[in-house]
Amino acid sequence: MIEETSKENIDRRIQMAAEAYQFLKNTTVKERAAFMNAVADKIEALGEKLLTTANAETSLPLARLTGEKTRTTGQWRSYAKAIATGTYTEPRIDLAQPDKQKGDIRKYNVGIGPVVVFGASNFPFAFSTAGGDTASAIGAGCPVIVKAHPAHSETSQMMADAITDAVTAFGWPEGIFSHITGTSYEIGTYLTQHPDIRAVAFTGSFNGGKALFDIANRRENPIPVFAEMGSINPVFALPDLLENKAEAFAKEYLSSLTLGVGQFCTNPGVCIALKGESLDRFIITLKKEIQEVVPAKMLHKGIYENFEKHKTRAAEQPEVHIIAAADTEINEWQARTMVIKTSARNFIKNPVLNEEVFGPFGIIVICETRDEMVEIAQQLKGQLTITVAATDEDIRKHFMLINFLKDKCGRLLFNGMPTGVEVVYAMQHGGPFPSTTDSRFTSVGPDAVKRFIRPISFQNWPDEFLPEELKNENPLQISRIVDGKVNSGSLKLQTT
Repeated sequence: MIEETSKENIDRRIQMAAEAYQFLKNTTVKERAAFMNAVADKIEALGEKLLTTANAETSLPLARLTGEKTRTTGQWRSYAKAIATGTYTEPRIDLAQPDKQKGDIRKYNVGIGPVVVFGASNFPFAFSTAGGDTASAIGAGCPVIVKAHPAHSETSQMMADAITDAVTAFGWPEGIFSHITGTSYEIGTYLTQHPDIRAVAFTGSFNGGKALFDIANRRENPIPVFAEMGSINPVFALPDLLENKAEAFAKEYLSSLTLGVGQFCTNPGVCIALKGESLDRFIITLKKEIQEVVPAKMLHKGIYENFEKHKTRAAEQPEVHIIAAADTEINEWQARTMVIKTSARNFIKNPVLNEEVFGPFGIIVICETRDEMVEIAQQLKGQLTITVAATDEDIRKHFMLINFLKDKCGRLLFNGMPTGVEVVYAMQHGGPFPSTTDSRFTSVGPDAVKRFIRPISFQNWPDEFLPEELKNENPLQISRIVDGKVNSGSLKLQTT
């Protein structure tokens, strides 16, 4: 039984977070980076017990969880390294000059205040309690209150304890991090409405993310909600590539579609291609390969029931035909893969077919002409990813299509498959609405920190009272923009 955190307890924790924010505002990037590295060490020290606990709660295989744990500690460390350089404080200094009326002006970024993070179900380490949202918010200088996902409550508690142990070891205020539990929607509403909360991070369904977004915008003082809400991640299979490798491409597509039992936010739920002999070969191979896919248990009963519901709903739409469906015997919560097909005209006019089905389910959309491909691109909703499976010659022939696709996603792939993300600076894991609520930001990679900062300028302040990032001596030895030029040194010689 999951304990429902009381409103009184939530109020106390938010008050502690507000007080801890005042402390974090006065920490340096170096100090926060050291703390983040300590959290990574604490998570690593949880050892095999963390893996076996998560395996029991989520049915995710140990090999997958081992990789995800490594990714999670890597996130904390890579974000810490980025924070320590001062990259996200973005110090800007314009020294007083005779032609400047306002004198000395200096600007940098600070954390925006207490952040609520909603843990995701499909990544119990990397997108949950100690995931990238928590790491990037703390790196920005924001206390975090995590609403744990009930599907892996013991795992979440272990991760929360690791972060709390690091807070204690550093002697930092308890309110730096809090862990809230419960299953009611009211908790999420209460947290989002609380006047001392300054931002929300969410990964999950469209309905859940949009509800939080609407609540936040109805507040007397609206706050940002950075919600990742799903995506069908379409693949456009262009003619030359399909002609040359229809069978290999079918295997590649199905492998990505069913990876993790289709429970990644980047599984390619739709494949769009021109009618013809090469597409026929692709479909024949899919039919054969689907029977080889071994059913596996989904994360929890709710996800399995939603998968069956939405899969059946899509398959029963008018002018839809089932290409193949796995018929293997299944046990509790195990998902059978299904792929359907429909025409471009039907896909365009039927909004149900444009909705994400979270699980191993795909739609093959058959276009009569290149113009229909372009029309699909124009009417697509915002996506996390779009993949163009093509040769160089395909790209030359479909320039207009590619141009429209750039407007519809955060990550545009040339071949390969979209499942999996690299935790690097150049990664963009966020796309136009409704895939996320703000396409300007990413939830993966060090740039995730940008969600939780805001700029503040200091005009004509004595050097003694400036933050470390803006002092003349540059005690942190970080790179700054001084009078429009990159400068990593001291400003002693330029002061009066």
